[in-house]
Amino acid sequence: MSLKKKKILINCPSIVDVKKIDTLGGVESLCIALAHELSKRKFEITIASIFKKRIQKNKISYIPINEIKKNFKNYNFDSIISANDASIFNFYKENRRKIYWLHNKLQIEKSIRKKQFFPIIINNFNVVFVSDYLKNLKSFLFLFKKKSTINNFLIPHFNTNKITKKRKQIFVWSVQRERGLIDFIDIWINEINTNSKNAKFYIFGIDKIPNNYNNKYLKSKNIFFKGRVSKNELKKTYCEAMGMICLGYDETFCLNALEANACGLPVITLGKTALKNYVLNNYNGFIVDTFSEIASKIKYLINIKSRNKIIKNSISMSKKFSLNNVIQDWLKLLK
Repeated sequence: MSLKKKKILINCPSIVDVKKIDTLGGVESLCIALAHELSKRKFEITIASIFKKRIQKNKISYIPINEIKKNFKNYNFDSIISANDASIFNFYKENRRKIYWLHNKLQIEKSIRKKQFFPIIINNFNVVFVSDYLKNLKSFLFLFKKKSTINNFLIPHFNTNKITKKRKQIFVWSVQRERGLIDFIDIWINEINTNSKNAKFYIFGIDKIPNNYNNKYLKSKNIFFKGRVSKNELKKTYCEAMGMICLGYDETFCLNALEANACGLPVITLGKTALKNYVLNNYNGFIVDTFSEIASKIKYLINIKSRNKIIKNSISMSKKFSLNNVIQDWLKLLK
């Protein structure tokens, strides 16, 4: 007699269109990748989000979250994994393994504004932090049944077997936050562009050009605002480029840095927040103290005769966070 499959609900209330997976954000992509990996291991998986209608794809059920909330008695799950949203636990109070998958800092004011405070307070659930850095930031007011760290993982899209050792003089910024960007643009104009006319700076994830500059002037300095692009375009650029600029002011894990490393791209950072634990100086990137030091590392990467070692190190670091490795922690938690 075959054993009954365990039913798992993965709740991610920000997915819009599962047919456009290549354009989804980090948390959404992680939810879908985790769902596929658990499905391979014989779990019965449902993903709840803001879909227009239910669909069945690759043995996974995608159901509008409002449908589940309105008819929750019709949907039975052994475990519920909810990304950044505790409200789903109000509907499933007893006899469920409830896992709050926390990707962002838990702030009291924000939790009240987003109607998460009371669901967090009244539900006794396990919480999974995406990094030890984030785990150490939690407020003492929030009490959880159990606290665990399961690091974020590299989504399969960025796995690559063919890495080009020859690189173009391209440096990328791909976080969707602007803090420090203007300071770095000034450094680029004054210290990089004046000495390396072929070097280019690609800015992904930000559409609006800072008021201090106009687009024509920035292009004359080889600075290009690319906006939001598909994962395919990001990966193509990462595999061609020489380095990523990721300052690290507000990173609870920094999936961008992991994805860049997987493509052989070292990360130049100020070593703040979670990046101080991810980037190993002179191994898979460089930790510096000032913007001028960032410029020095860029010049170094442009001029080194062989970049094979740092490319190899970057890829090696990313493999530690492969889904094949990280899934083992999820399986232990779900047993």
